[in-house]
Amino acid sequence: MSRPFPSRHSSSDSFLRVNGKIRAREVRVVMGEKQLGVISLNEALSLARQHAVDLVEIAPNAVPPVCRLVEIGKFRYEKAKKEKDSKKHQHASMVKEVQLSPRIDPHDLGIKVQHAIGFLCEDMKVKVALKFRGREMAHQEFGFEVIKKFLEAIAPFGHPDFQPKLIGRGINVMISPLPRAKRAKNPYAVEEAPQPAAANNHSAKPPQTGKVPVMTEPSPDGFANNPFDKIEVK
Repeated sequence: MSRPFPSRHSSSDSFLRVNGKIRAREVRVVMGEKQLGVISLNEALSLARQHAVDLVEIAPNAVPPVCRLVEIGKFRYEKAKKEKDSKKHQHASMVKEVQLSPRIDPHDLGIKVQHAIGFLCEDMKVKVALKFRGREMAHQEFGFEVIKKFLEAIAPFGHPDFQPKLIGRGINVMISPLPRAKRAKNPYAVEEAPQPAAANNHSAKPPQTGKVPVMTEPSPDGFANNPFDKIEVK
C-alpha cells in the first residue's frame, strides 16, 4: 500500500517525480531562465527527449504543477549544494556567550579561550561579556586588560566586530570567525585513533604446539590403541 505522504525519515529527493512518474495532464514548463508556458504532459516529455534532458517536477502543489527541463543528476547536485550552503549560514548565525570577570584566574581564562576557539572553528560567533561587581567598577582597566589578553589568544581564529565597549556594568565584544582559508587549525580538536581490525574467529588458526598427533592403525578387533593388546592371558 502506497503512502499518501512522505515518511518522516525519508529524503525529499526520493519523492521527486521525473518524466513518466509525473501525474498531471498539463504542466508549466521552465527551461533555464525561460518559461515555456503551460503545455500538455506529452508535449513536455517530447521536449525533454529532444533536448536530451529530464522533466523534473519542482512545484507539485502549483496549479498546474511546475516542471523543469534539466538533467536529474545535475538538479539533485545543485539542490544538495543549496541545502548545504543554507545550513552553513544558519550555523554562522548562532552566537555563543563566554562570561569573564576582571579577577579571573589564568587557568580559568585558558579554559574560556579554549571554549571560544572551539565555537569559532565551528563557524559560530562568540559574544564575550565581562561583568564588574561592587567596587570592581573603580578599576575598569583590569577588565579591559583581561579582554585584551582574550582577544590576543583567539586572534588566529576570529576577529572582533567592534572595539570592546563598556555597557552598564560590563564590557561586551562580539567575535566573528575568520574564513576557513585564513583560520588556524583547532589545536584542541580530538582526533580519533584508528581502531584495530577485529579478529575473524572463522579464519583464525589454532595455536601450534609443535607436536604432531600420531595416528595408529586399528587393531584386528577394530579398535585403535586397544588397551587389551599388552595384556597376556594365562
